[in-house]
Amino acid sequence: MAWQSPIAPGLSWYQATVDDRPEYPPLDGSRSVDVAIVGGGFTGLQAAYNLAVSGVSVLLIEGHRIGDGASGRNGGQFGTGQRAWPDELEAELGYERSKALFDMAERAKRYVHDFAAAQAIDMDYMPGQMNVSHKPGQDKDYRASAEILASRYGYPHVTFMDGKETAERLGTSRYHCGVRDTGTGHIHPLKLVVGLARAAKAAGADIREMTKALSIRQAGGKTMIDTPTGTITADRVLIATNAYIGNLEPVTAAHVMPIRSFIGATVPLDKFPDIIPGSEAVADSRFVVRYFRKSRDGRLLFGGREAYTADNPIDISSHIRRQIAEVFPTLHSIDMTHAWGGSVGITLPRKPFARDVMPGVTSIGGYSGHGVMLSNYCGKLYADSILGKAPDLDLLKDLKVPPFPGGARLRTPLLFLALTWYALRDRF
Repeated sequence: MAWQSPIAPGLSWYQATVDDRPEYPPLDGSRSVDVAIVGGGFTGLQAAYNLAVSGVSVLLIEGHRIGDGASGRNGGQFGTGQRAWPDELEAELGYERSKALFDMAERAKRYVHDFAAAQAIDMDYMPGQMNVSHKPGQDKDYRASAEILASRYGYPHVTFMDGKETAERLGTSRYHCGVRDTGTGHIHPLKLVVGLARAAKAAGADIREMTKALSIRQAGGKTMIDTPTGTITADRVLIATNAYIGNLEPVTAAHVMPIRSFIGATVPLDKFPDIIPGSEAVADSRFVVRYFRKSRDGRLLFGGREAYTADNPIDISSHIRRQIAEVFPTLHSIDMTHAWGGSVGITLPRKPFARDVMPGVTSIGGYSGHGVMLSNYCGKLYADSILGKAPDLDLLKDLKVPPFPGGARLRTPLLFLALTWYALRDRF
């Protein structure tokens, strides 16, 4: 991934705080396996682990280093449920399907905790998340969402916060109300990726970094993945590239689009104890979401999405510091130690994309900023489908996820125009 930072070139705060990040060799010749996986993030690695531990021969290739994509660079927030509020999904899909998707997300949450504990992965888990409104007049909606979660979805961990409580818990009066979720939290995502790769390798998965998939083709009931250093032949293939699909597979490319996301890390906030005193994660109500949290050592990790092309700002830190000052004026001159960026995969309706794009070839991605727990679980669900276990992946395959309009030539400029419009609405 190409990105720039004048503070710490090539280094995110996550990379700087991982003690040991093993390297895996590139592919060194052609291979034949039961299952081939393209993409070394949460989805691909969980699929590789769960297949290998069950005795399936599996080869995973990653075009860069393990963790260089969104899985190792994201905001680290778990969230609860799907990307949309359950009552919003219920209005579209009905209660039964909305409840099934909510329960799936709760299983995903438990799965990540159980997996990390079983593999002795310290992922810096910290409890608590708040969703807050940047506009006045949303009290009724936020209060109703908390009540619906408790009464209809069996989730009593979300409570409404009025303006006063919101200001006290955040340390800023920038937001007008919100909800606080004590049933979820946030993590150090790269520590989880690194531990997951180790577990997959130990289970018998063949992991190859710096191995780019050039094409996917089919012949004689098999699927072939061409790389610069050999061809992989497999009975089944999982495409788990998310925002980094490029031109590899056209169906996925039409449904999962990349947007650029940028995060900055400050020095520890020892002199500012009133800012997020409970150390929860926070996400606001903007369409172009601002998301921030306290790290275990007391830093503010602040993310925003304000770029919709493949280019990066020349100075990420200044860009992020301006947003921090809008939310926390007392931090207008806070020192920053790291700033980094990457691509996040989104779909048009902000629902995950899971589909069989060719015979024996499944693509999963498009988590739309809600993928830390769900992407891990989707990798497990893919393995379950291969192993003939629970068919939960069908819940996502049944979702209606239309392609982005405009075809291959106009998709990106139309997305740029649409997201710029929404960013202006957020601002004014």
